[in-house]
Amino acid sequence: MYYDLVKELVTLVSIYEKETEHDSQDVHLFGQWLNDYQRKNGQATIAEPEWEGKAKGRSAESVINTSLVHLYRYAKLQAKTAIANTAFSTPDDFIYLISLVSFGSMTKTALIKLNVHEKSAGIQIVNRLINSGLVEQSATDSDKRNRMIHITEKGALLLKESMDNIKKASMNVTEPLSYPEKMDLIRLLQKLENFHELKSRGAL
Repeated sequence: MYYDLVKELVTLVSIYEKETEHDSQDVHLFGQWLNDYQRKNGQATIAEPEWEGKAKGRSAESVINTSLVHLYRYAKLQAKTAIANTAFSTPDDFIYLISLVSFGSMTKTALIKLNVHEKSAGIQIVNRLINSGLVEQSATDSDKRNRMIHITEKGALLLKESMDNIKKASMNVTEPLSYPEKMDLIRLLQKLENFHELKSRGAL
C-alpha cells in the first residue's frame, strides 16, 4: 500500500474542501484544482508547450487568439458539410433553431444576443428563418415592437432530421480530445466566455 501517498491525498482533499465553495465530489474538478494548487505553490504539473514563433517573442495570447480563429473556421467547414442538401442556408440557421429548442421561445433581441450577433446580422438570420417557415413571430404583450420567436413544426422536423449530421460535425471538430480533455477545455472556454459576456454588459 502507498500509505504516504494516501496520507498526502487525504491532506490535499481536506485543503480542497476548505478552499472551494462547491460540494462536488467530481474527480475532474479535484484534478483541475490540484493543478492550480500546485502551480500556485511553484510546482508545475504540465510542461509549457512550444509554438511557432515562441523563440522570437510570439506571446501565448497571440497563439490562443489565432487558434480560436482557426478552430472557428474548421468548425464552420464541418457545419457546412452537415447542412449540405438541406433547407438550411448557413450554420447560423440551425444554431438559432437549436437555441429555441434548448431555451424555449424568446424575443428576437434575446435570441440574437444569445448567439452573440450584431443586431443587423441577427435580424437577417431571423428573417430568413421566418421566410423559410422554420420559425414564426408574435408580438409580446408588454412591448408590441419586440417580437417573440417560436420554432415551427417544420423547423423542429428539419432540425430533427439534420441532428445526426450536426452531431457528427461536432464530434469531428473535437475528435482527437479525450473525455477529460474535453471537460478541461469546456471549463476554460466557459471562463473566457463568461468574462467577455460580463465585460460586454459593463459588469466588469
